[in-house]
Amino acid sequence: VLFALTGIKGIGRRFSDQICKRAEIDPNMRAGTLTVAQIDKIVDIIQNPLKYGIPKWFLNRQKDITDNAYSQLFANNLDMALREDLTRLRKIRAHRGIRHYFGLRVRGQHTKTTGRR
Repeated sequence: VLFALTGIKGIGRRFSDQICKRAEIDPNMRAGTLTVAQIDKIVDIIQNPLKYGIPKWFLNRQKDITDNAYSQLFANNLDMALREDLTRLRKIRAHRGIRHYFGLRVRGQHTKTTGRR
């Protein structure tokens, strides 16, 4: 179950481990042997992690720019949020947005000799 959950985009090994602990499921159990109730519990934890005691700093979307909420994004929602963030940065002509637009390094790396394509 532990490794099977990491197949979902936006859920890594540590978050998957937290899900297994909160749902009280053995991480070494095979994913195909889960009952419907266990699957429903896992889905509920993924959708509402704060309700099950997973700390805010563990989530992958902290203090969202639009509603200041903490959430765990996964699958298509993660791709959509990333695209919206980059579009917003480009629209306000921020330095990071311009670097993303031209396909250059964004976080201050040296580009004189490395990263040539």
